[in-house]
Amino acid sequence: MKACGYTTEVVLILPTSRTLSNWPESVQIEPDTTIQLGGWLFRHRTALPLPVAVAILVLRVGEAPPSARLVAAGIVVTALGELVRLWGVHHIGVISRTRSERLGPLVASGPFAILRNPLYAGNIALWVGFALAARLVWLAPLILLLLGLQYHAIVRWEERLLESRLGDAYRAYARTQRQQRTQRERRLLSHRDAVQRTRDAGRHSSRIRAAMAQSSSLKSEV
Repeated sequence: MKACGYTTEVVLILPTSRTLSNWPESVQIEPDTTIQLGGWLFRHRTALPLPVAVAILVLRVGEAPPSARLVAAGIVVTALGELVRLWGVHHIGVISRTRSERLGPLVASGPFAILRNPLYAGNIALWVGFALAARLVWLAPLILLLLGLQYHAIVRWEERLLESRLGDAYRAYARTQRQQRTQRERRLLSHRDAVQRTRDAGRHSSRIRAAMAQSSSLKSEV
């Protein structure tokens, strides 16, 4: 397994050879409906978007009026989703195509340092963009919900598998990820608060200047 300093995000698409591992050949996973469903969805995840693709190609119900801006927005979202996917595949490699329970490296670089599951996030953005480009705006949130729930189940299964196979090493890794996400969220909130304070100060200064101008005008009239 590739060495990793456990510094960023977890890759949830996995393999190490059993010859290099002392783990049992079959891992017993706690029977949880979501986790069991996630395992099945993981093995069939290539086919998950097919109903979405059929809906986009066939449905014309609720189609928005022709709009160049809407189509352009859909193309941009689709392109961003594909770029995130390609970026993620570049860092994780061909193991992203596995359908087995093999384990791969815990990647901590590229988009995995920013997003917990960039490949899945990219897939969702890709299909939401297709829906927007097809002017099926009402379908976009349904795609977000449907694929989001499916990938949530997959992630639950992957995390359980990683914890079963890697034990304390994965738990330490996951704990580091949570801490780093919390730090990023705090920095973001701090930046947002600073921007808001700057805007408030600017508006306050504008009101003071307006009041002073009005006062000067009244004095001149007197």
